[in-house]
Amino acid sequence: MCTSISFLTKNHYFGRNLDMDFSYGEKVIVTPRKYPLNFRMANELKEHFAIIGMGIVEDDYPLYYDATNEKGLSIAGLNFPVSAVYYEPVNDKNNIGAFELIPWILGQCASVNEARDLLMNTNIVGNDFNEKYKNTPLHWMISDKDYSITLECVQEGMQIYYNPVHTLTNNPEFPMQIFNLNNYINLTREEP
Repeated sequence: MCTSISFLTKNHYFGRNLDMDFSYGEKVIVTPRKYPLNFRMANELKEHFAIIGMGIVEDDYPLYYDATNEKGLSIAGLNFPVSAVYYEPVNDKNNIGAFELIPWILGQCASVNEARDLLMNTNIVGNDFNEKYKNTPLHWMISDKDYSITLECVQEGMQIYYNPVHTLTNNPEFPMQIFNLNNYINLTREEP
């Protein structure tokens, strides 16, 4: 199961494992500040924060699985096939494909608070990247040195949760992941 985690110590560490039984040829991708980021339904970002992460490049476009920008904001997209729902385009919002979300956020936001504010006017649509790379059902953890949030697009609408454990796995929905921690309440680092 894929898991992302953010360590909030003196320094900020963010990472994830990619638990798949096949590969698309993932590699480290760097998107420089002035590399144009084109979006299907939103305005192009001609200048943005530099981004580094893991993913693939297809048709000269970075398809990030997870990434961090030069300001220390990080995002990981994790598998969410049971509950993910993407939406039809809406006229008064920035319509962003799920595959565009990571560069959309990391290109413009320096913190979780800025990402949350940008998401308030963002609509995540269910378009495919191309015939080869179809839409992937995801939910995301977004973290900086101070906070983590979880973003989920579900039947009830887009949900943004404060993530006090700075961890996210694949399914189920985030509230159930938090509730499931009750199963481990007796764990301790002390000797038995």
